[in-house]
Amino acid sequence: MGKNLESLLLSLTFSFCTGFRSSIAQKVTQAQPAMLVQEKGAVALECTLSTRDPSYSLLWYKQPSSGAMIFLIRQDSCSQQNATDGRYSLNFQKTRKSIQLVMSASELEDSAVYFCALSKATVSGVMEGGVPKPRALPDAPPCYWA
Repeated sequence: MGKNLESLLLSLTFSFCTGFRSSIAQKVTQAQPAMLVQEKGAVALECTLSTRDPSYSLLWYKQPSSGAMIFLIRQDSCSQQNATDGRYSLNFQKTRKSIQLVMSASELEDSAVYFCALSKATVSGVMEGGVPKPRALPDAPPCYWA
């Protein structure tokens, strides 16, 4: 064992932010503000939200000590499947209003502050054949129900 235990641990700090510009109350929270994880272990960070808006996106970012904000993964509220991207996967529980970021095979480079952000879906009108047609803006698609 050439490395000591300290070098095998990575530090994860959690924070949150909201991206809504709405009069509807919204909040994103996380109960565990910091954690130490053994390298190559799985990590799960949970975020809970409070919003009455039926259509939104949850985005995860990390900010390493370099200061750069790095986008990781996104989950839309209307999606039937949990998002996955490489070592990152999400467990979204819409009825519980919680989302869990699961990171497999953690590395020392994963030491960072992690952010869970809530973003409102927006729709704009686009003229098509003289009739306004709703169009989702690229940041968060709205949910449609038949």
